[in-house]
Amino acid sequence: MEIGEKLRNLRIQKNLTQEELGERTDLSKGYISQLERDLSSPSMETFFSILEVLGVSPEEFFHQDTVNLQVVYSKEDYTVYLDEENGYELQWLVADSNEKEMEPVLLTFHEAGEYKIFEPSLSETFIFVLAGELELSLGEERYVAKAGQSIYYQATKQHQLKNHQSKYTKVLIVATESYL
Repeated sequence: MEIGEKLRNLRIQKNLTQEELGERTDLSKGYISQLERDLSSPSMETFFSILEVLGVSPEEFFHQDTVNLQVVYSKEDYTVYLDEENGYELQWLVADSNEKEMEPVLLTFHEAGEYKIFEPSLSETFIFVLAGELELSLGEERYVAKAGQSIYYQATKQHQLKNHQSKYTKVLIVATESYL
């Protein structure tokens, strides 16, 4: 990947326009555009200034190619946590997912298991019930979803997931603002 393309991708990830990046670095929008198209090369001082605004160190900038290479994850990549006392097993499906925009996990409940109580957060959560039934307590409300159904909520209230039956339940959870 060319340096200009990497700068452009970082700028977009930070939700900045070329004009906003230019204002924060005392550079023109046109010059930012030229850098992103590899039509111009910045001085080291300018380059470091841009990276500082984008929140990336030079080491991270040049190391990023190798960090983001993995696209397919297998069981060897999963992190598994078993809580026998509360009757559940949690599998993080993507390595370092807590550092990404979304955090996908498989949560398996054994008989009458329950997951921890979460305080309100900025997270949005999607859950697909693969087997059994799942109970979501969201504030004062209770919701039940069965196999083949899904749940989507903003975690603006205290919440908890439970298997309220005496059978096995398995769900796929994808949450933003990592908090699992």
